[in-house]
Amino acid sequence: MKNPRPAERLWHATGVLLVLSGLAHLVVFAVDGGPWDGPVSWRKPVTFGLSFGVTLVAVTRVTSYLRVDPRLRTALLTVFAADCVVEVGGITLQAWRRVPSHLNMETPFDTAVSMTLAVGGAVLVALLTVFAVVSFRHRPTGPAGMALAVRSGFAILLVALASGAAMIARGVVLTRTGHQEAAYHSTAPLKPLHGVSLHAVLVLPALAWLLSRTSWSEPTRRRIVTAAVGCYAAAVAAAGVWAVLTY
Repeated sequence: MKNPRPAERLWHATGVLLVLSGLAHLVVFAVDGGPWDGPVSWRKPVTFGLSFGVTLVAVTRVTSYLRVDPRLRTALLTVFAADCVVEVGGITLQAWRRVPSHLNMETPFDTAVSMTLAVGGAVLVALLTVFAVVSFRHRPTGPAGMALAVRSGFAILLVALASGAAMIARGVVLTRTGHQEAAYHSTAPLKPLHGVSLHAVLVLPALAWLLSRTSWSEPTRRRIVTAAVGCYAAAVAAAGVWAVLTY
């Protein structure tokens, strides 16, 4: 990978700030206490800050291996970074207000925040789907095993996006039909699947990059990446079975 351009440094910095926000709220949780689970807790700004921050940095790095027009990549990643900030910002705001961030239609303001997060989620799905399609249309560049790692990472990421969309859709339906409490609990079965599949786009390409720093032969590195993809797919499948059995 070439030296980061100014835009890439900005995206990396934004991701780091989101991670720091998550860590800061972990400190807030340690001081303030309260429940870790549930629709109103410090868990959400912690986990979403960490997850969005890491994902933004990972996607910025991984897309550098895609054969895509630089201007298109810049535009997509700029929107993606802004969307990550909006998502984490909305979730953090509601945590400080001590109200649920998602599926909350109690007041006009809460509804506006909830719908903004839902629309932001749809934008994330669209952007990441474009990157996934590009990765399969044109073989990604990079060291041995990187093409498989990038394609597999994006393919598994689509599972995370689908499960996230399913959680939001079911929650909105329950909320609109007057089952607010059930809406908050309806997402639980899909959370493991969503969480496991979300970070494949970080873990698998990172493994391929680390292997490129070793003296092992290219065939050996490819076999290791292939084995890792298989293990990750098995973990996603197990989480999917759990979701089906508990949904």
